[in-house]
Order: sequence, then C-alpha cells, then structure tokens
Amino acid sequence: MSFDIVIRNGTVVTSTEELTCDIGIRDGLIAELGTDLGPATRDIDATGLIVVPGGIDSHVHIAQPQGGGVVMADDFASGTLSAICGGTTTVMPFCLQEEDKTMREVLTEYHAKAEGQSWCNVSFHLIVIDPTPQLLGQELPALIEDGYTSFKVFMTYEGLRLNDLEILQTMDCARESGALVMVHCENEDAIRFLVDKHLAKGNVSPKFHAVTRPIPAEREATHRALTLSEIVEVPVVIVHVSNGPAIDEIRRGRDRGDTVIGETCPQYLLLTADDLDTEGWDGAKFVCSPPPRDAESQVACWEGIKDGTLELFSSDHCPFVFESETGKLNPAGKKSFKHIPNGIPGVETRLPILFSEGVSKGRLSLTEFVRLGSTNHARTYGLYPQKGEIAPGSDADIVLWDPSLTVPISQDKLHHGSDYTPYEGVEITGWPVTVILGGDVVVEGGEPVAAAPSGQYVARERSPYTRA
Repeated sequence: MSFDIVIRNGTVVTSTEELTCDIGIRDGLIAELGTDLGPATRDIDATGLIVVPGGIDSHVHIAQPQGGGVVMADDFASGTLSAICGGTTTVMPFCLQEEDKTMREVLTEYHAKAEGQSWCNVSFHLIVIDPTPQLLGQELPALIEDGYTSFKVFMTYEGLRLNDLEILQTMDCARESGALVMVHCENEDAIRFLVDKHLAKGNVSPKFHAVTRPIPAEREATHRALTLSEIVEVPVVIVHVSNGPAIDEIRRGRDRGDTVIGETCPQYLLLTADDLDTEGWDGAKFVCSPPPRDAESQVACWEGIKDGTLELFSSDHCPFVFESETGKLNPAGKKSFKHIPNGIPGVETRLPILFSEGVSKGRLSLTEFVRLGSTNHARTYGLYPQKGEIAPGSDADIVLWDPSLTVPISQDKLHHGSDYTPYEGVEITGWPVTVILGGDVVVEGGEPVAAAPSGQYVARERSPYTRA
C-alpha cells in the first residue's frame, strides 16, 4: 500500500535512540519506519533535519477566567496557533472550578471555547479550589472515568489555595479514583507576611514580587506537599520548580520512596529576579510565580534536568497583554506589584529554548530533548504511546527541526496574543520548520499553512504512576 506522506532522509529521534530511516504515514498514524518505503502521495525531504515526536506542553493556561477586570491574552485560537508554530502538537490547559457551577458545567464551557478553534490537540487538567463532599465524592470520580485524569491544587493565591486538610482530602480522592495530583508549592502565609511588610514601607515596584516570594517559601511548601502525599500514599507532580532547595526536597522525597515527578520551565533557565528590577514598570513583564531566581538556581535546574529529578519541561504559558488596562498594566497593577497578573507567555518559545540551550549547547542529547519536551509528558499524563513517540501505531504528530537555523526570538515573529515576549532578543539555534498534526502538514517554513484549525480534544488514560 502507498502512504499519504513519507518523510525521507532525516535523522529520526525517538525517546530512546537516533535512527537513520524514513517514516511512512497513513490515515493519521505512523504506519512504518524503514528505508525504501515506496510511493507516497507526498514526499517530504528531511535531509539535514531532525525528526521528532510533536511536542507536548502539559502546563498551559488559555482563556482562564481571572476576575478583577483582568483578561488572558490568548484564547484557544491564538494560544494553540502559537503552540504549533513552536513545535508543540498537544497542549494541556487547565479548567478552573468556578463558584455556583459544577465542574462538568465548567468543562462544557471550556470545550465550547476550544471546539473548532484549536490548531493543535488539547487535553484538560482540572483545578480544584473548593473540595466539597459533592465534588470529591461524585463529580471528580465520574470525570476521572471520562478521561480527565489529573487535577491541580494551589498552596498559594487567596481564592485558589487549599489548606492542608483540604489538600489531604483532595489527594485521597485522587488515590481512590486513580488521578494524578499536580501541586503549586508556595507558602501563602509567608508570602502574605512579606507582602504586608513591604507594602507598609511603600515598596510597590515589580521587583518586590520576587522579594516577597523567596526560595524558602517554595522549599517549605514543596516539603509540605510531599509530606501530605506520603500520608495519603499518592503520587504527585511538583510543578514549575525554580531552585535548588526545592529540587533537593524532591530528591529527598524520592529517597524516602515517594513517587514524585518534578517539572521546570524556560523562565527558570533564562530569566532572573534582576529582570523584574528595572526602571519604570517594565519589570511587570517578568512577573510570574514562582518568580525567576538567580544564576545559581539556573545551574541547579539544569542539574535537576540532567539527573532526572526534573522530568517535565513545560512552559506554564500564562499570557497577558502588557500595555492594557485588562493586562499587566491594569489600574491596580500600575500602582503595586500585588495586583500585577502573574504569568508570562512562552508556549511557542518553550521547545526552541530547550533545543538551543540544551542540545545546541551540549547540555542535552537529542533523546533527552524528546523525553523532556514530549515523551515524559505523554507517559506522565496517560497519553503514551498514542502521543510522544515515533513508532508504528502512534499518532502522526511529528516535527522537523533545522538544527543549524539561528534566529533571535522576536515578538513580531510570534503568534501568541500577548504584546511582548520575555525572551526578546535571545538567540536561538535550532527551530521547528515543519509540523505534521494527525498526518496533515500544518506548518511549513516555520509558518502555519493549514486552512483551518484541526486540533482535536484528547481524553486520557490514567497515569501509569497512579496505576502502579
């Protein structure tokens, strides 16, 4: 039988090996790996290119309600377009529990936002902010059966954070139902104490966002989250880890026998707290939580990546327009760091940064790049081997990278809804040039070519960590 597409002459990289072979695609799936595969409706010459599974970004925020007149910069159209242009073929946004609505009602609304608008595939996490007996006893178990197999809890942000008892109850629901728990680890009481002290002194500029969310607040919360997970005997994902002491807590947890997955993000490899300390209010562009740290923390994050403590590399894409009354410079945000929306754009630049800083600079092998940017996400969240691998039977979500293409990151070349990138001017070596989604070419020459969005919603199996 002929193929719909054959990718020829490239270096094919799976999660475990580099291969010199061609890839035959048929009916949206990878049908065969080999040489001399025969005829195809379309041949793609990948000479000099690296062929990898489509990226999976398991931590993004798109069209998430904010309150207070603040609006996210990306809807599903712009957020997912940005994703595919950066080599990511599946994103996993969060569905936030809302007052006076069931979680299923909110999910219905999120599906409506994404349907027909998504340029890449989508799969939802849930965010639990009010763990009522109804939610934990009935709603969540039913939703987990329907393929919503992960949810997130916060230890910071008033209105979002859970106390320890609520976290224990939510973790117990996860244990009983086979869901994976993600935890945002920062000590809200410590942060509030520091915020109040600095506001009383008139310290309101963006740099004090980082000052009032110090490393010990993240380290303590990480230790506490792991302690709670031990009590319940449930695996956890510690998201957006930013520094060495928090990474050490994960290592110690593993030494005790905990099942814990660590995640980090580009901002903790390239940005520092100094980026928030600028004249005027430009530092607001870099406000996210946890905040960027320092050079020592960057080194620690690379060490955590290399030794396998940090297995997931996500963007934590959470975009806002800077020059806007509904964004970073909202009326209250112009007056105090306390009201600057937390989050930065990054879904499009995630993989190019990882390739350039990792592979091109000799810190990572190509197989490590594939695992960090795709395979480990698929394995962790119940998508493997449908996603995250180049193998017969897997979905034909494939990206061709030009490892020699060197370009600076520039806002005017990106596709997100924000009006800036925190990585402006960073020179990147290695960029995705062709993206195939479900067997269809959707990006060529680094630019979208599909006539219309074709991304699909993907239900997930339970994580292998919860099935163990």
